[in-house]
Amino acid sequence: MILTEKERGLLNDMKSQEELCIKKYEKYEREAKCPSLSGLFSTIKSAECTHLASVNSMLSGNEPESPAPISANNSEAVACSYENQADKDADCMLLSDMLAMEKHVSALYNTGIFEFCSPKVRKMLNHIQSEEQQHGEWMYAYMKANGMYNA
Repeated sequence: MILTEKERGLLNDMKSQEELCIKKYEKYEREAKCPSLSGLFSTIKSAECTHLASVNSMLSGNEPESPAPISANNSEAVACSYENQADKDADCMLLSDMLAMEKHVSALYNTGIFEFCSPKVRKMLNHIQSEEQQHGEWMYAYMKANGMYNA
């Protein structure tokens, strides 16, 4: 697959954002006060590693295969028993930061969907974007179950 300069630039932006997501999820997985939140961050980090591998593969000129269907795991949010308000506030900050990050990354993939020539690449980017949106949904559900989201 031959990439245009614009496509290569977009993929490099996606690569940088996926690498940042992975670093933040690793850090926040260790910092989370609630074990279920740490587990959620670990699950999402694994998906981000898969996204990064897909982006790197496309940057290497490989046309992506059809993506696997999105699984619906982690749809049930767990209410956590926080020992104090400071711990709850700390986890809320981590979630708020990552929710904002997921919104940004999802928007980046949305732009890519409209800019790439290859239908296979657009399909893969759409798949990744859908997973990024699912991550946001999981975090929103966790925040709502724990009284952290003011809707």
